[in-house]
Amino acid sequence: MFGEAGRIGRKDGYKTMIGYRPRLAALAGLCALAVAACGGSSSKDESTATPAPAAASGAVAAVRDKVPAAIRDKGTLTVAADATYPPNEFIGNDGKTVEGMDPDLAKALAAVMGLKADVKNATFDSIIPGLAAHKFDLGMSSFTDTKEREQTVDFVTYYNAGTSFYVNADGGPDINGLADLCGKTVAVEKGTTQQNDAEAQSKKCGSNKVKVLTFPDQNGANLALSSGRAQVGMADSPVADFQVKQSDGKFKLVGQPYGTAPYGIAMPKDTDMAPAVQAAMKAIIANGEYQKVLDKWGLKSGGITDPVINGATS
Repeated sequence: MFGEAGRIGRKDGYKTMIGYRPRLAALAGLCALAVAACGGSSSKDESTATPAPAAASGAVAAVRDKVPAAIRDKGTLTVAADATYPPNEFIGNDGKTVEGMDPDLAKALAAVMGLKADVKNATFDSIIPGLAAHKFDLGMSSFTDTKEREQTVDFVTYYNAGTSFYVNADGGPDINGLADLCGKTVAVEKGTTQQNDAEAQSKKCGSNKVKVLTFPDQNGANLALSSGRAQVGMADSPVADFQVKQSDGKFKLVGQPYGTAPYGIAMPKDTDMAPAVQAAMKAIIANGEYQKVLDKWGLKSGGITDPVINGATS
């Protein structure tokens, strides 16, 4: 991400790359300062149905009318997120509830559609195939809207983000851009734009290739960095910022973010959901729920005002 967004084990509650488990109070304080996934005690594809927030509990008729009948009739919007990418999506302190910006936005969108959101935890690289197989109605997991992905799913844009580099604070290399990755070992989450960018850069490095280590979630990538297996980590800028702040001084950001692009809410191409999701996004921007969510998680800098269908820039 920001890639397709990058993304983070989880057997005994939320852990960052170095095993620190933040409390809700710490998380809230951090969100007031800044921005970006964590894990939790939960296996993938675990779900928690959550009611729409009270402030947005009323359906908007013009939005509800656009929702395909099959989804409207079941009353639930099934949303997939890889809950290892705080503050965008992560497992909460109860060890099962998916929390963060994307789940909160999913609840707000469902509310104006007259639905409830059922947010399921799923590995990042399984979400788009799951959408194509109609396992999920939506994917909200910090996906960068790209032309390549638009060949498989439709997107509605909802946020802007870029990619940041981070290294061990003690002795980490100076990385100012992708060219500086040549000869380095880089840890990324599988299926992300960060993986694509690092692998593309490696082809430009001649014999001094980038060694790209891929992991099923962002926790694995962070552990590789903290343990010394990798020299550089890459993630969406909000997520990288968050991880550095949670690392207790063990990680630091280097260089400048690059590749700012829109996040997109993903959905199957054959369900006609895109107009409904776009209308719902416009509704929560208009009623203030969108801004409330961004403010809650310290992510207002990437907010948008005009969601579009399939708005990839590359």
